[in-house]
Amino acid sequence: MAKESEAPGKSLQRGFAILRALAEVGGEGAKLIRIAEATGLTQATVHRLLQALLAEGVVEQDGRSRLYRLSVDFFALAARAGNPGNLRDLCRPVLQRLSAMLGDTVFLLVRSGFDAMCLDRCEGPFPIRSFTGDIGGRVPLGVGQGALVILAFLPEAEREEAIRFNVPRLIGQSFMMDEVHLRTEMAKARETGFAARRDFAIPGMGGVAVPILDREGRAVAALSIGTISERLGEDRLPTVVEILKRETAAIGPRLNPFDPALRRPAQLLGSASRSG
Repeated sequence: MAKESEAPGKSLQRGFAILRALAEVGGEGAKLIRIAEATGLTQATVHRLLQALLAEGVVEQDGRSRLYRLSVDFFALAARAGNPGNLRDLCRPVLQRLSAMLGDTVFLLVRSGFDAMCLDRCEGPFPIRSFTGDIGGRVPLGVGQGALVILAFLPEAEREEAIRFNVPRLIGQSFMMDEVHLRTEMAKARETGFAARRDFAIPGMGGVAVPILDREGRAVAALSIGTISERLGEDRLPTVVEILKRETAAIGPRLNPFDPALRRPAQLLGSASRSG
């Protein structure tokens, strides 16, 4: 009888060991054998527990690579436990307030792998064009002021990896950028704390962005203003930058590290559109 009563507890402990191992490898995932090595469990035990975790929806398996990883539902569950709102909920009032105050379109961009994705936007009165377009649109990190400040404020190793991956993607495109120009603009953004451009690739359009940093100082998102070029002259730009920096400084400490929007924003938007 004593042995039977211990089994559920041991299974629970082993299940948590698997979750911790998957958390260590991050979004790339891991094969069953790697999880077994990390936990010290047999492959048969790991497989059995993974099937249970898959059934509960807290672990998922990539259909092509067969790698296991924590699911977006796991992060959503953790986010609800630690913070009643996610990044979109947190920033929506900010976007509305900034758009009304400044009279411009405001974007919330979030990092998604080697891209920046538009997670939300609030329209201003001036018709504009942007690289990301509507909600869900994405561009390579470094393209457009929002994607540029996210890239500029990543840890050096992650930043260099993104540059190696993205520079070939920019060749032959209409982004008017090469590696030298990209690195020059990033250095300027790190020095000033913002990125601003006028008439860059899209004539008549301008923008300015400030990064949103997590508790470790890592850029996970950006607030960006898109407007017509003449509204970002030297007389107005410092005021807009100051307002954006004040807002992002208030958002950063409130970020939940388990927020699915910071890990797999595309999946989060897909879930939101299906549920709506």
